[in-house]
Amino acid sequence: MLTNVLEKPATVENSLREVSKIRSKVTDAVEGGVRSASQAIRHGRHAAEDAIEEAKHAVKQRPLQAMGAVFGAGVLAGTFLTWIGSRRR
Repeated sequence: MLTNVLEKPATVENSLREVSKIRSKVTDAVEGGVRSASQAIRHGRHAAEDAIEEAKHAVKQRPLQAMGAVFGAGVLAGTFLTWIGSRRR
């Protein structure tokens, strides 16, 4: 019985050491995930800014074509919404 009591602290120390290792690995994984998410957001924001600038340039170069595209998109959206509304009745 005395040997069992003497072995318990070593087991507790081992358990605490393992918990510390696991906590460290989880912390590293979470930090890595946060870094990746932050980088993805940054890349997405830059891509969106580039797309907006390209759209502005295209509208300045071809204003009539841009108005026609917006008009066509509006007609298409209106037709779709009217069709959806008529199906519900």
